[in-house]
Amino acid sequence: MSSDAPLFLGMLSGTSRDGADTVLVRFHDNKPEVVASQCVAYPKRLADMLKRMIERHRRPDDHELHTADEELSGFFALAAWGLLNKAGVSAADITAVGSHGQTVWHHPVRPNPETIQLGNPQRIADLLNIPTVGHFRQADIKAGGQGAPLAPLLHQALLKPRQGVCAVVNIGGIANVSLLQEDGSVSGFDTGPGNCLLDGWINTHQGAGYDRAGEWAAGGKVDDKLLALLLDDPYFEMRPPKSTGVEYFNFYWLQGRLGARGENAMHASLRDIQATLSELTARTIADAILDSSPTELLVCGGGTHNVDLLNRLRRLLPGITVQTTESRGLDPDWVEGVLFAWLARERLAGRKQDTSRITGAREQVLLGEVFYPANTEA
Repeated sequence: MSSDAPLFLGMLSGTSRDGADTVLVRFHDNKPEVVASQCVAYPKRLADMLKRMIERHRRPDDHELHTADEELSGFFALAAWGLLNKAGVSAADITAVGSHGQTVWHHPVRPNPETIQLGNPQRIADLLNIPTVGHFRQADIKAGGQGAPLAPLLHQALLKPRQGVCAVVNIGGIANVSLLQEDGSVSGFDTGPGNCLLDGWINTHQGAGYDRAGEWAAGGKVDDKLLALLLDDPYFEMRPPKSTGVEYFNFYWLQGRLGARGENAMHASLRDIQATLSELTARTIADAILDSSPTELLVCGGGTHNVDLLNRLRRLLPGITVQTTESRGLDPDWVEGVLFAWLARERLAGRKQDTSRITGAREQVLLGEVFYPANTEA
């Protein structure tokens, strides 16, 4: 592959809030090559601040947003510098950064929809001296869309069905699916919790950041009555387009359902509850795609490392091949980073995106705003 192809840097922190994912991508026509990648973990103080801000079911106040925005933009810029140094690449070699930042509030409900991603793109552009594309959801919201998910656009561009319908699921804190048709069209939406409840439960009761390979859940037994109570949330019955976040599905949401289960919840062990949460994620993903009769399911995101979760998906989807996007040449850990590098490339090229069957936007939209370094003319 030619080393003269343009380089883009994609950055985000997903709904799992592990830290800043940074991916250096070289595009050869429409084929991405991941040149370098890394995840820089949030320092504990910043991680705790984000947790408090996001998981309390209300919009953060403006003072909180300003403070966190300043810190996060500096953090993302440092993470980007670290990746460039690791790759031995200078800022002058980068065409643009695509930075999604950190979502702290997503409320796409009319008549006053709002989505907030922190990590000021202008400050990132100034600190890196690289044009930066950010605010990817806002134009879609203005066009009547949900603003999310955006991953189906990349899946449509890169993961063509081999036959029939191909489903792709990105399992981060929240899970989202893409349904790719043979005619090239795509639809998609957020299915609900991915890893967020699993991570929260094991962190509270085992002190671990996540359930390694899903081993704790695998040793538990699903509580069918609790599972039915969890599935009885109105979100799961909503028709697409729909999107959600960890400001809704979080530990407080779970506590409310456990409280509704009452004394009977105490009959389930902590490990049984972890197994039930794993089944919830698998069930809601399976329910979201079965009506489309896909021939294969490609999985990406952090959930690809959860062996128990993948086994549950295979059990719920008999006759459907379940494998990761690695089988199509896309490292499942970095698909979202590639997404924002790709969206930055699309934005600079002035290409509008058709999100009508994903977010419900009324018209094609130009996703993202371009921010140039203060000492550079646009």
